[in-house]
Amino acid sequence: MLLVERIANIASLTAITLRFFFVVLGSILSACSTKHTPKYVEQTVDELYNNAYNAALLGNFKKAASLFDEVERQHPYSVWANQAQIMSAYALYQSNKYDDALAALDRFIQLNPGNHNVDYALYLKGLCYYEQIVDVERDQKLTSEALSSFEELVKRFPNSKYARDANFKIDLALNHLAGQEMNIGRWYMRQGQYLSAINRFQHVITEFDTTEQLPEALMRMAECYMTLGLVEEAKRTISVLGYNDLGSKWYEHAYSLLNND
Repeated sequence: MLLVERIANIASLTAITLRFFFVVLGSILSACSTKHTPKYVEQTVDELYNNAYNAALLGNFKKAASLFDEVERQHPYSVWANQAQIMSAYALYQSNKYDDALAALDRFIQLNPGNHNVDYALYLKGLCYYEQIVDVERDQKLTSEALSSFEELVKRFPNSKYARDANFKIDLALNHLAGQEMNIGRWYMRQGQYLSAINRFQHVITEFDTTEQLPEALMRMAECYMTLGLVEEAKRTISVLGYNDLGSKWYEHAYSLLNND
């Protein structure tokens, strides 16, 4: 009889312990849910947009991006929804969240092809790539993407107030790409692979003829020709260099190579 009573008591205590455990577990889960789930507060479009704009003015771009997104989420058909999209992308760009900004900009351009802010969206897209450009010794995919965005802006909106700066950055991007080609060409020269070097310099001459890399490309190509014993090809290349950049250090160097030979 005593054994039966002991078993009954143990079972009763176990049941109480389990109930207590589940009550505590439920409280913990409820607290976690309350902590991580933001409280939804419906606001007017004016309130949301002004709060987002003020956060941006104060430099709190992370908060601003979230609030601008909330404008579109709560008021998708308001006149402020499209403006909130582009402002959210701007806030993400200012936060250096370039990938998120690019995704937002692509979405804005796709959904609003006739919007008056498309030129700015293309400009901001170009900046997201442009500000990530690395030195000429590394991959230049970002440079090419920046160039593509700025060129599209200038082509579609030649009178945009952003076109002038876009043109300036196009020149810098082209010069950067030409610099990479020159860097590879010089490396081939050091390895004694003169034909490969000539191909790189020729690419600069034909594709990047408006950049500051052109005179050196002509000189280096003439130098390669001279090393290979192709004197006439070297003379023609030096003539082109003299026509385009007579009196430069590159022409003087190329001319001295020809005279020394």
